[in-house]
Order: sequence, then structure tokens, then C-alpha cells
Amino acid sequence: MPVYRLLQNAPFGPDEIGGLVAAYDRTLSALGLTHRNDPITRLVASRIIAIARTGIRDSAELADLAIEELGSGPR
Repeated sequence: MPVYRLLQNAPFGPDEIGGLVAAYDRTLSALGLTHRNDPITRLVASRIIAIARTGIRDSAELADLAIEELGSGPR
């Protein structure tokens, strides 16, 4: 899962990482991404981490912002 690899060197604690993983899962689901090895999942993880670096920690808000930035998913 790309999110864990990207978080290895990130300055987040265990509770924050849990929220980022929850946001990642929620975003993938909303975008209709089911294959964790799909290269787009790395982009999703990167966006969530970048948003979290701005100080946002709420997993629902992180996911909503990532979805907004990346698109609303399949139509």
C-alpha cells in the first residue's frame, strides 16, 4: 500500500498516521479505486500527505479535500 511507504519518513505520529490512512481509504473508495497497486493510488497518498502538512488532521476533511483536488471519481 503506497500510503504506508510514503509515511515512513513523514513527521506524523501514530494517531495522525491512522487518520491519514483512514482518509486514504475513504478517498480511494470515493474515487472508485479498488486496486491498491494502481499507480494513481500513489498520487492519492501524496495529495493526502501534502494536505495534512498544512495542518489539517481530520480524516474526513482530508479525504474531502483530496477528492475535490483529484476529481469526483467515475461517472
